[in-house]
Amino acid sequence: MGKVTGFMEIERLEEGYKPVKERLKNYDEFVIGLDDGQAKQQAARCMDCGTPFCNNGCPVNNIIPDFNDLVYQGDWKNAIDVLHSTNNFPEFTGRICPAPCEAACVVNVNGDAVGIKSIEHAIIDKAWSEGWVVAKPPKHKTGKKVAVVGSGPAGMAAAQQLARVGHDVTLFEKNDRIGGLLRYGIPDFKMEKSHIDRRAKQLEAEGVTIRTNVMVGELPKGSKVTNWATETITPAQLQKDFDAVLLTGGSEQSRDLPAPGRDLAGIHFAMEFLPQQNKVNGGDKVKDQLRADGKHVVVIGGGDTGSDCVGTSTRHGAAGVVQFEVMPMPPEHENKPLVWPYWPLKLRTSSSHDESSEKGLLKREFAISTKEFVGENGKVTGVKTVRVEWKDGKMVEVAGSEEIIKADLVLLAMGFVNPVATILEGFGVEKDARGNAKATTEFTGGYATNVPKVFAAGDIRRGQSLVVWAIREGRQAARSVDEFLMGASDLPR
Repeated sequence: MGKVTGFMEIERLEEGYKPVKERLKNYDEFVIGLDDGQAKQQAARCMDCGTPFCNNGCPVNNIIPDFNDLVYQGDWKNAIDVLHSTNNFPEFTGRICPAPCEAACVVNVNGDAVGIKSIEHAIIDKAWSEGWVVAKPPKHKTGKKVAVVGSGPAGMAAAQQLARVGHDVTLFEKNDRIGGLLRYGIPDFKMEKSHIDRRAKQLEAEGVTIRTNVMVGELPKGSKVTNWATETITPAQLQKDFDAVLLTGGSEQSRDLPAPGRDLAGIHFAMEFLPQQNKVNGGDKVKDQLRADGKHVVVIGGGDTGSDCVGTSTRHGAAGVVQFEVMPMPPEHENKPLVWPYWPLKLRTSSSHDESSEKGLLKREFAISTKEFVGENGKVTGVKTVRVEWKDGKMVEVAGSEEIIKADLVLLAMGFVNPVATILEGFGVEKDARGNAKATTEFTGGYATNVPKVFAAGDIRRGQSLVVWAIREGRQAARSVDEFLMGASDLPR
């Protein structure tokens, strides 16, 4: 382990941020990572527990005490090897993962958790700067062809694993660049897209064929899902041309709010708003881009997507932002003896919240429900709301609490309900009760659907989830596909 008494002697050190005035001028990342010395100090706080709950708290089961100790010893080269053994893309998770590993950290029982995410961030950034992240093409080819449909973190991880064991992998993406919601959902100020681009180059160097602007199947008519495809391939064609097909698309069908006035102009899904700004950041021109300049913005939804809308609206120059959450305001601090080592319920304030609040733009509203959208001349001008409370397990309105909140732009960020249905229907894949692809995660035969040689992993199977869960499922599904093709697999699960 690191320093035996490190967790008692050394305080947790958070990563720094650039000043708000500076970071609001652009869409660049603004987190200031730990330097080598700071990372070593934080790694010294790791207790190397007899039962390291952090390993299980992490969906990809990162071997956290081991890479912490290697950082403490200054052995960064082996640290990245340990990290890469379980996680294909630690630069993604080191930036945008909420770090359930830290919630499970034993130091977190009655103190401040080890800064695992910041250490992971430091390891991968150093590895890239030192040239340690290199392509690992296969030594032998199997002659088997695999189609991976969807190039988010699940698809990228699966494609990389399958290519490294010698399969000919083609990665299909309906948009113009790979990355899925990492590319067109996560704002650049949280994760710059250069991180995806250099992994794309690595994938190609390892033998993955990347085909963008290709839609497998068809989108439903009137769909608001981002799609810049210029070519269409039928599911039947993929099943004919490939020995196995792995579906790794996202859960992209946004949850709607069918309140009166929903058809007014100025009401949009978050995933209409965020992708456009990411395209502009990527150097593209977007006609009639949705912008918040000078507008009173209402964001409906209190999660990460809502926070991303807040941060983007602030950078646009919104006149004000109000964010709704239907649930009551959670406590500022969790009850650790009650919830540890599980993910706690507590108030979470993002960097977007902080910077918007510092500018005097943001108002967060909890226990509030939308009753109606109001407008003039076909355009939204406000949101009629009512306060709610929970009684006997039911949400009830608070009498006399109705009010109208001014709004020129309303962004619906209430999560995602299921994948684009026609893709699953095109393959004939059975769906579960939530409309996701039905497939188990059993050790043998996991991620297989009811359709021969068709597998499903990531959000298309489990529903809306975290990047780290997508990477886990992509890796596990790759093993199942390899096992299906070859009869056995040496890929880790």
